[in-house]
Amino acid sequence: MSKTQDVGNRGWIVAMAGMGVNLALGVLYSWGAFQGVLVNDPYSWTATQSQIPYMIACFIFAVSMVPGGSLQDKIGPRTVIVSAGVLALIGMVLSGYLITPVGLSISFGIIFGLAMGFGYAAPTPAAVKWFGPHKRGLMSGIVVSGFGLAGIYVAPLVRFLLAQYGLSQTFVILGVAYGIVIVVLAQFISNPPVGFVPEPPPKSIAHKYAAKAKGVVVDWEWKQMVKTPQFFGLWAMFCIGTFAGLLIIGQLRSIGVEQANLSENLAFWLISMYALFNWGGRIGCGIIADKLGAKNSLVAMFILQVIVFVVFGTFTTAVPLFIGTALVAFAFGGMLTIFPAITANYFGIKNLGVNYGLVFTAWGGGGVFGPLVGGIVRDMTGAYGLSYTISAVLSIVGIILAVTMKAPKEIHEDAPIPAKTGKAVKAR
Repeated sequence: MSKTQDVGNRGWIVAMAGMGVNLALGVLYSWGAFQGVLVNDPYSWTATQSQIPYMIACFIFAVSMVPGGSLQDKIGPRTVIVSAGVLALIGMVLSGYLITPVGLSISFGIIFGLAMGFGYAAPTPAAVKWFGPHKRGLMSGIVVSGFGLAGIYVAPLVRFLLAQYGLSQTFVILGVAYGIVIVVLAQFISNPPVGFVPEPPPKSIAHKYAAKAKGVVVDWEWKQMVKTPQFFGLWAMFCIGTFAGLLIIGQLRSIGVEQANLSENLAFWLISMYALFNWGGRIGCGIIADKLGAKNSLVAMFILQVIVFVVFGTFTTAVPLFIGTALVAFAFGGMLTIFPAITANYFGIKNLGVNYGLVFTAWGGGGVFGPLVGGIVRDMTGAYGLSYTISAVLSIVGIILAVTMKAPKEIHEDAPIPAKTGKAVKAR
């Protein structure tokens, strides 16, 4: 028998604690602050070299979402997030003593990348499971907003720590602090109990979320999901949507200084402003997606990216660059909210951890190729203009995919699905 439980407090506690975990792990989105130190004396890395640890971290982050999500579904989020806290501490502390392209690729790229994957994989599915479908966009937005919001405090904090203690000790201080915070917050995050029934949608919109007919598989296994064209469509759109945003994030300080002649102080504020609108996009698009639908929201974000990147190279003074960066950040943040919500709506919430983890591997594709293209273009041409054009063209492809996307066809049970194989299903 199903039991209904008031989620008023518990669900919101899980969501807010999850946002806090992402606030710690979101130091990735302030890589531009570290990158600005690495390309100058005494390190003198090239633009491409300065992106390698960041690229690897993005890739490991995305790939480790799959085992992290699977563990979340099987053993719950708390243990997974505690592991993330320990890995974050180890990775950042080691980064303070391994400041070479290879060293940071291992400590920050691989170890801290694993921390991000495990820490990011667990809170969002846990929070979403406490709420009905009419609040999935908002809950996803709240949890993932921490990752985007991190840059607001990380960029000025990193700048202060760099000035006071240097790069090495900055990594160590952040590692110890983040490790402790993540482990503590993990104690407040859990999945709902077995048999839990979330609050239903209001009667005025209940028809939009009507239960499917008896026998229709609502909670897809990952093996079923990856056989659908919708999975590949979501993956491609997610990769395209994050390509542009991650290209900008990884080199934002350099873009500000070189393209718009910003002072170092303004360049750091540019990073913080990106974080603010990244956060705003996650919350705002969560609300928009709940009202207008994920498909329409995706189309709007891709259109916004096309418009901005067509003219981004002309932003050679502070005000236009700040405005353009804010729009890019809003669209990028929106992508990180829409995709977990649409994955839940298409494929169910029971296996959302591993299912969204597989979709999220696309973020790794964007995280590798976005910064890589930006660094190579900068080293070869002395500017970033060509990379903006590539981002605009890819966003047009994203519009086409979003417009043509349809919900997956229903599958029906012929017999009870075995717990381990999940095979006894067929397409209708």
